[in-house]
Amino acid sequence: MYKTVLLDLDGTITDSAPGIVNSVNYALEKFGIKEHDVKKLKTFIGPPLKNSFMQKYGFSEEEAVKGIQYYREYYGEKGIYENSLYDGIEETLGELNRIGLNVVMATSKPEFYLETILDHFNIRKYFSFTAGSNMDGTRTEKSEVIAYALDKCNIDKKYALMIGDRENDVRGALLNGIDILAVLYGFGSYEELKNAGAQKFAETTADIIRFI
Repeated sequence: MYKTVLLDLDGTITDSAPGIVNSVNYALEKFGIKEHDVKKLKTFIGPPLKNSFMQKYGFSEEEAVKGIQYYREYYGEKGIYENSLYDGIEETLGELNRIGLNVVMATSKPEFYLETILDHFNIRKYFSFTAGSNMDGTRTEKSEVIAYALDKCNIDKKYALMIGDRENDVRGALLNGIDILAVLYGFGSYEELKNAGAQKFAETTADIIRFI
């Protein structure tokens, strides 16, 4: 049924929670904010950082931009490596290649960091194309990233599937008119994903192959 699979990165391919949580904490401390609720900090994983700073902590747009700068101070040096591949995901990527699917990455993470992560985990070989956001704050919404990937790769939407773990993955896929498979091993809850419009779910990395 599908010819192309687009995959999110954080919460779908990698468990990036430690690095992102530590980076957000570092940024918040620059504003004198001490946050001990790890669950709240994990909500930063997936959506654009600017939106999260403004929505979760009431930052102005100017403060949010400054928060991103502080975040990157930590993330670029340490946080990017406080990260690990999910069990079985590399086997899943290999199997997607083996059965002849076009595998594309679509993430809101800046491409500048994405390149480092792909090389760090030696997984670039599984992807025909990688799409992320820009460091200048453009193309940060998941719907924009997906649209960019679809256009650049000339992908037929009828045969495309997005795989991700957060509501922005679900909404981004639906806005672009492609199917979505929501993974439950990442950072989004079943309720979050269902409310966003997801109808198909994978509990493990192996379930991705079973579904396809």
